[in-house]
Amino acid sequence: MPESTSPATETPAATDRAVPDPSEDNGRPALTAQRGLFFGPSALVPEDLYSIVEKGAARRERTSVTLDPSTRVSTNTYFGRFHATYWQRWTDVASIEVRAVVTGTGRLRLMASDTNKVWRIVEAHDVRDADGSTIRLTGPVDRFVDGGGMWLEFTTETGHLTVSDVTWTVPVTRRVPRTDVVICTYNRAEDCLNTLQAMASDPDALTSVGTVQVVDQGSDPIESRPRFAEIAEALGERLRYVRQPNLGGAGGFTRGLFDATAGEPADHADVLLMDDDVLLDPEILIRLTAFAASTRHPTIVGGQMLNLLHPAHLHISAEYAEPELLQVGMPVPGALKEAYLLGTDERQLPINQERRVDTEYNGWWSCLIPAAIVRAIGYPLPLFFQWDDIEYGYRARSHGFPTVALPGAGVWHADFGWKDWDEWHRYFNMRNGLITAALHTDFSVRRLTRRLGQLLSQYVISMQYGLSATLLQAMEDFLDGPEILRDGSAAAAAEIRRIRSRYAETAMHPVSEVHDDFRDLQVVRAANPPGHERLTWLKRAAYLLTDRSVHRSGFVPAGDAHWWHVSTFERAVVTDMSEQGIRVRTRDKDVALQLTKRAAGTFRRFVSEGPAVAQRYRAEMGNLTSRDNWARLYGLDD
Repeated sequence: MPESTSPATETPAATDRAVPDPSEDNGRPALTAQRGLFFGPSALVPEDLYSIVEKGAARRERTSVTLDPSTRVSTNTYFGRFHATYWQRWTDVASIEVRAVVTGTGRLRLMASDTNKVWRIVEAHDVRDADGSTIRLTGPVDRFVDGGGMWLEFTTETGHLTVSDVTWTVPVTRRVPRTDVVICTYNRAEDCLNTLQAMASDPDALTSVGTVQVVDQGSDPIESRPRFAEIAEALGERLRYVRQPNLGGAGGFTRGLFDATAGEPADHADVLLMDDDVLLDPEILIRLTAFAASTRHPTIVGGQMLNLLHPAHLHISAEYAEPELLQVGMPVPGALKEAYLLGTDERQLPINQERRVDTEYNGWWSCLIPAAIVRAIGYPLPLFFQWDDIEYGYRARSHGFPTVALPGAGVWHADFGWKDWDEWHRYFNMRNGLITAALHTDFSVRRLTRRLGQLLSQYVISMQYGLSATLLQAMEDFLDGPEILRDGSAAAAAEIRRIRSRYAETAMHPVSEVHDDFRDLQVVRAANPPGHERLTWLKRAAYLLTDRSVHRSGFVPAGDAHWWHVSTFERAVVTDMSEQGIRVRTRDKDVALQLTKRAAGTFRRFVSEGPAVAQRYRAEMGNLTSRDNWARLYGLDD
């Protein structure tokens, strides 16, 4: 994210909106936990993620479904299920009631499953010649500790049946807090406006929301677009628009937390963080806020990520990180990862997160953070980008606040697998990973050094010289201590792009710019992974030092760009992971040796100074995450 010189400005907005009173359920306060939707918010997503026509023919619409005779429709899907196991584990909700308006003749069943996907019928209701009748089905949330969920099944024999306006409600267990939505945006005006438009088009989903705050840090502000005025009018007093200099995702999202927790605690709001470039189903607003309002203790409630380019695929259902290995996004045992949600298992049963898996953090593409947690642990670190959400999740855990990644509450976000690793923001991935390791691990210098050395050796030998320099810069800046965060890391963002611009292979080019003889660019696929990585690396290093190679030139597909393969070339044209262009890696022994010499000094510093630097970060944690520090970064008198 380049620096923005935009001045900090703010569009006045409405005063906080009170959350409407919950609906009444037979005289008792009730809260809508989710709506029964049969169709997605856009033709870009598969409708079978919401409901499935298992037999016969049916016409599915957003909030209704009409069955022809001899038809069966099920909502045993990602968005159609009520994920009861999470409700029993984390809330005191004892039962769920499903209400539906029906017309025609047929049967409604409330179904449930156990941890092994074995189904059972909880309650059933037959209707005959109904004309807009309201049907209620009730299910106890009492046999789902390890796993399982509930869903609806509709069947017809000889008649037609229309089911509409389905709501799943739970008893209110405590006061329902106000929730503010915060969207951080940077030069993605159309994407951000699309997200706002999705919210504005669903007033029912907004009943749980107080303010929709947009923190615009870009040089191409969304208020410059004609659509902004229309959307602002639709959102009305809910909209709050803030412009400020670019402080990265951490600075943008924290601004929302900062504003929502101003004044006395009684005036504070929970905050739902939302990326600007997601494909949004506004239903997530209902599901996250209802769950958060029902938990026994303050809990971070995260929405899950589905892949935008492959919308039937779930990125991951629960994850953890290894800061000392600089690794993130690892699946908790039993979690779904890159799962095809429209597929079936070996028993031909739908792919669902049947067994409950507990996450350790949640990405901020969509994540609700209660005000009580902010008061207890402070604000995020000014890390600019990468690891800010992970660090905050682990800090919350260390204070006794869990995170729940709630199935059925998802947004579509750009596929991580289609993003190339060799980008400028990897600096923040590496540097901020080290900072997180300093704060939340024993900071094993031996383990960290081994991991950093492994990464650097692979980058150098595979001709990723810019990425090697990125890693070394991240280490050196980490060793400079917490002072590097004083400006919110804005200067570091500009500096790393300048550094990387010296290395030709960091730039992506259209494939049309490759003018080699096609015979010199034959595709060369990778062999199997080496049986002994260290010996293979030593062999490749010998190639480098003696100016030898297996291949003079060739074309390497993105999926084959492993270090042990690319290092066999003198010059490799490598497909960028986005599949939008290519990177050209050319062996340069002098540059490799320069980076190796620099690395020797950097690693010596890391071993000797690392533990003391880690302690400095721990000592400064309170100041870095304080309200005063963020007020200073925002240029505000708080």
